[in-house]
Amino acid sequence: MSDPYASRTSLHEQVIDGFGTVRVLPLDPGADAAVIHRWVGEERAAFWGMTGLTERQVADTYAHMATLDTHHAHLVVRDGEPVALLQTYEPEADRVSECYDVRPGDIGVHLLLAPAGPGGVRTGWTARLVTAIAGYVLLGLDRRRVVVDPDVRNEKAVARFLKLGFAPGPVVVLPEIDLPDVYLPEKKAQLAFLDREILFPA
Repeated sequence: MSDPYASRTSLHEQVIDGFGTVRVLPLDPGADAAVIHRWVGEERAAFWGMTGLTERQVADTYAHMATLDTHHAHLVVRDGEPVALLQTYEPEADRVSECYDVRPGDIGVHLLLAPAGPGGVRTGWTARLVTAIAGYVLLGLDRRRVVVDPDVRNEKAVARFLKLGFAPGPVVVLPEIDLPDVYLPEKKAQLAFLDREILFPA
């Protein structure tokens, strides 16, 4: 099967034995909207906050993000199959900065995994994928620490991050954002942090 993403430039590419080639691509709001819309529309993605949006609205949301210097969206593909939506952001330019002391070298991450394939959930699959994503975020972007802020009700995501080696931080309330271009409701979140040395000892 040919790779529909082969012509797109990778920000990061990593071959993982027994797993495949993982590539991190800049999200193309137009070309990738159908895939992302399908993922965010599922009930399991309710905490992503986009379940009610049309494909056009999803495309517009990411087209707006593409104009920002502080927030970036990426499509993660494995052997030509899209497997995750990765968003990175500068914590000091985000509402999370009101809830913890941002350190130099911090980077914020939001991660939405694709639904499980026909084979269902596979043991170790997420850990190997996240290893490649962490390679991009921590080594490729030369950052010291990742911060995540899943909704406290999203117990699955919180448990997954802790299992991957993240250290739990405080439970905080992210303030509502109400701007012409973006609206985000107030969110009670579990902060968690991953130091680069945990995954990549010097």
